[in-house]
Amino acid sequence: MTEAEMERYLTAAAAAGAAAGLGVAVPLGAVGVLVLQQAMRDRRAGAAAGAAVAVVDAAYAALATAVGPLVAAALAGVEAWVRLAAALVLAAIAALGLLASRRPAPGPPGTVPGGPGTADTGGRADAARVFVRFAALTFVNPTTALYFAALTTAQGGALRSGAAKAAFTLGVFTASLLWQQTLVAAGGFAGPRIPDRARVWTFRAGYGLVAGYAITVALPLPAL
Repeated sequence: MTEAEMERYLTAAAAAGAAAGLGVAVPLGAVGVLVLQQAMRDRRAGAAAGAAVAVVDAAYAALATAVGPLVAAALAGVEAWVRLAAALVLAAIAALGLLASRRPAPGPPGTVPGGPGTADTGGRADAARVFVRFAALTFVNPTTALYFAALTTAQGGALRSGAAKAAFTLGVFTASLLWQQTLVAAGGFAGPRIPDRARVWTFRAGYGLVAGYAITVALPLPAL
């Protein structure tokens, strides 16, 4: 393969990764809503949340390019149980958030009870905690893993080299990160302009969406 052909090959792999990253990130699901809400409260923490989502997307893409066909085969017959376990984690997160939102906020005005990072007071350590929280929330979403497993399996020989796999993963990360930071910018712009009472309800709506998403992930239930 000539240098020009290799360049086109890697560019195509990166473009495919960017399209895949946007495909999984742009639909505004539960995690996207929570990223928006985190940015409404604290833009720096929101940026950490968005970065966490992009990192996990890229990690799943890298794993899928390496073992995509094996993942699909390994999950055959137990997909429903994997979805159920993830749904229980999501439901627990939603329940804790909704319960916390019923209590008066102990912090200064503008603090949203039950909101992502409510206990955070700013600073590098707080951003790190938000990063870990959102990485975990994204990690338990089986749809992302299965999405990349199916996609990379369908790519077949297009991702046969290590360089192409790296370019694909970089494309996924870049596209996902840019989209998440767009959500953060939107949340940071809207946050100061929303009254505290309305903001509390946006957090409740976000966690309600997480609960609804947990039900969607769990169904159909595994057969006993």
